Amino acid sequence: MGMALSIRDAIAEDAPALAAVYGHHVLHGLGTFEEVPPDADEMARRWRAVQAVELPYLVAEDGHKLLGYAYAAPFRTRSAYRYTVEDSVYIAPDATGRGVGKALLGTLLERCEAMGIRQVTAVIGDSGNAASIGLHAALGFERTGASFSVGYKHGRWVDIVFMQKALNGGDQTPPTSPGLRF
Repeated sequence: MGMALSIRDAIAEDAPALAAVYGHHVLHGLGTFEEVPPDADEMARRWRAVQAVELPYLVAEDGHKLLGYAYAAPFRTRSAYRYTVEDSVYIAPDATGRGVGKALLGTLLERCEAMGIRQVTAVIGDSGNAASIGLHAALGFERTGASFSVGYKHGRWVDIVFMQKALNGGDQTPPTSPGLRF
């Protein structure tokens, strides 16, 4: 059976499904260093924070079933960072390996490029996270570094991998847009 994948902007009513997807990764994965899953109210608060800085927060669905989500958030809040964002991508456990992550991240990159963003960073939990590292590499991200044993989760030390993708010419020319407003 095929999948009718559609991508749209997240809305407040998505918060329970966002919490379910993310909660799975909090409890069973190393891609996030959170250890207690946030509830729907907290996920709605986080969605509103992304909305407040006018960055994209996207969901993928098949019919009305949420398969995953991706968003861009400010990399840091000091003004000089206003052209750089950090992406996050989380896929429902029963939707992995079906192209959902690639569709979400590809759309997210298009939206960030249209906004004048110059750099997109990925801070990937677990240097053994082949799926996330591979997804980012497939969409043109380059590995820029790692920090070793910076988190302790599920009884073991966990690394983070840094990846980055330039948009709109990256650092080759001065920016023409005002960048993010904090």
